[in-house]
Amino acid sequence: MAFDLKKILKALLFSSNEPLSIRDIQGVFTRFHETPLPLVSDEEAVAPEDSAVGRLTGVFADPADDAGLYQDVPSLVTDAQIREAMDAIAAELRAADEGLLLVEGANGYRMATQPRFARWVRILRQEPPPLKLSPSSLETLAVVAYRQPVTRAEIEAIRGVSAEAGINRLLERELIAISGRAEMPGRPLLYSTTDRFLEFIGIRSTDELPASDVLTSRQIDEWLKNAASPRNPGDAEMGMAEEPQPVAAGTAPAAGDSQAETAP
Repeated sequence: MAFDLKKILKALLFSSNEPLSIRDIQGVFTRFHETPLPLVSDEEAVAPEDSAVGRLTGVFADPADDAGLYQDVPSLVTDAQIREAMDAIAAELRAADEGLLLVEGANGYRMATQPRFARWVRILRQEPPPLKLSPSSLETLAVVAYRQPVTRAEIEAIRGVSAEAGINRLLERELIAISGRAEMPGRPLLYSTTDRFLEFIGIRSTDELPASDVLTSRQIDEWLKNAASPRNPGDAEMGMAEEPQPVAAGTAPAAGDSQAETAP
């Protein structure tokens, strides 16, 4: 039997409470080759299959002779091999449709329950239904995601309303966090998104956020500049023609007008 990477990855995923990165998985194979197999004495090795000892040995003993698991293990498993195996596992889980998914997040791969089974999981854990974010909080979260790091004043300038309640709610949910202080008078706090935010919307990094023509840094910089020094819009910005309008009949010409009448 050839070395079966998928089986090993499935076992590692099921046994881990934390996401597994590619580096974590490669570290497992490195330690496998650094750790010698335990020696088995003759007494431990001889156990009739029809005896109680034999049956327990078959259940609990380490099957070191399994060719697909412990023999012919390569010394190096590449990133591409792990990703290919993970993609195959994810496809198998989707095809089986048995309530499990393989999710790749910012910190690695992990097994997760399909969202449609969330109610059963909450009943098991005796947890209340999750509270939904209000439209105001979602707007604040979007500004932070696309602008980060961003100050509260910038958020309020973009949205036009107070952002204190929305920021506090997002901090409580751990969707954003304080990431530093701005180099400006007063050293206001800076806010950025967290790894939990990435899991919340199902992406690996903020680079995967959908492109936005409204929340680009250039657009926001222009809004903030205009908010700090507002000006009256011109005719062109209001959709009016820029050509001079004809003077109505009977209207006195302006002073200095070249068309002014001369005395007889």
